[in-house]
Amino acid sequence: MNLIENIREALRSVKINLLRTVLTGAIIAIGISSLVGMLTAIDGIKAQIADSFAGLGANSFDIRNKGFTGGRAIQEGKTDKTYPKMTYREVQDFKNEYSSIGISTVFTTVTGAAEVKKGSKKTDPNARIRAIDENYINLKAIKIEKGRNLSNLEVRYGNSVCVIGQEIQTILFESGEDPINQKISFLGRPYTIVGVMEKQGGMGPDQGADRQILIPIENGSRLDRRGTFNYQITGVASGPDRIDYEMGQATGMMRKIRQDRVTMEDSFDLTKSESVAESLEEVAGYLRIGGFGIGFITLLGASIGLMNIMLVSVTERTREIGIRKALGATPLRIRQQFLIEAIMICVLGGFLGLILGIIIGNVIASVVGFGGFLIPWLWMFVSFVICVVVGLLSGFFPAYKASKLDPIESLRYE
Repeated sequence: MNLIENIREALRSVKINLLRTVLTGAIIAIGISSLVGMLTAIDGIKAQIADSFAGLGANSFDIRNKGFTGGRAIQEGKTDKTYPKMTYREVQDFKNEYSSIGISTVFTTVTGAAEVKKGSKKTDPNARIRAIDENYINLKAIKIEKGRNLSNLEVRYGNSVCVIGQEIQTILFESGEDPINQKISFLGRPYTIVGVMEKQGGMGPDQGADRQILIPIENGSRLDRRGTFNYQITGVASGPDRIDYEMGQATGMMRKIRQDRVTMEDSFDLTKSESVAESLEEVAGYLRIGGFGIGFITLLGASIGLMNIMLVSVTERTREIGIRKALGATPLRIRQQFLIEAIMICVLGGFLGLILGIIIGNVIASVVGFGGFLIPWLWMFVSFVICVVVGLLSGFFPAYKASKLDPIESLRYE
């Protein structure tokens, strides 16, 4: 009895016990579909978010005050040299000089506890006022729902205009009321609304995105009477492969503007922005571990069920095994027959689960917003390997038991 005959016999056994095969394969299919479906959905959602933030994460860098707050920089528990904060004119000079290489944005937080008023209505004193330039909204991937972004002229001349968040609009305006070109006041000054941001929600450390107000950076700098504002710069390189080179150029520009001497260390912090792709991959990695855990538990139950079915099959076919041994079948061929049968059931169930998993995963990703159709070739290969391994593990003991049956005793079995 050769390998080809064993495969044919396995197919014949699957057909004869079709209902049992379908039920066992269905358990395998559920485990594989949960595994592939979850991993496909994770990859689809990750691809959508990565596209939304394309050009920001790995291609950008931040320039901030030394130690992020200015003043004394503390390293290894020792108070180091005192560095002055970056001034508004310094960050503007950098932006103008860096424009020959790429795009950058200058911004600062004016306050995080402002009270906003419109007539008799007012918000809690928790609105965040941020002073920005015309590039900030685009580089930070903020979308405008109504109105427009701050214009270049408004930023340059520091006009009293603003872009508000969804929470500010909800509190100060009636449902259906258009806030565009209406006036609100905060910090003792009136501002005209030119735009409303889309709802952002609270993601990560930024829990106040919907109650923030964006004003021109020139206008905000006039409120910095004591020079206490922490101005920041975000620059975008022309490509991921040029980020280190252009960060080096940015360092030279800022050192020149800050008049850092050759022997001095940088009087500012320049760091590569945390890559969005790396952050997403880290989160996706944890989710994949969870997906593998769920799939493993389901497949573990399926493998136990398959082993039980194969043991029943060995018992039912004891006389058949005795006849084959009497005709010259070796224990190796007997083991092969039952192992191939177990693997075949797993592969058939796994193939069905793979199709269901791809469909379920893409449906979930589409509901979230991913527009394409993702085919997870890697997870398809992994799933196939898992099916074969489960088949081998589940079928080994029944196959070993079958190969050790005594042919004379087997022929007597009824």
